[in-house]
Amino acid sequence: MAKKGNRVQVIMECTEHKNSGMPGTSRYVTTKNRKNTPERIELKKFNPILKKMTVHKEIK
Repeated sequence: MAKKGNRVQVIMECTEHKNSGMPGTSRYVTTKNRKNTPERIELKKFNPILKKMTVHKEIK
């Protein structure tokens, strides 16, 4: 039987795109270890709508 781990799936959303008011969203799905990083994470990811690297923050 498999153990339940501390790894959870999180959704990352672009902060720059959200503030610009343009239509559409840039979101990524990734996993994180809840035990090692209990706070919300921020990663630089590529936004295909803005065509550049932007900061994506964890939502929900």
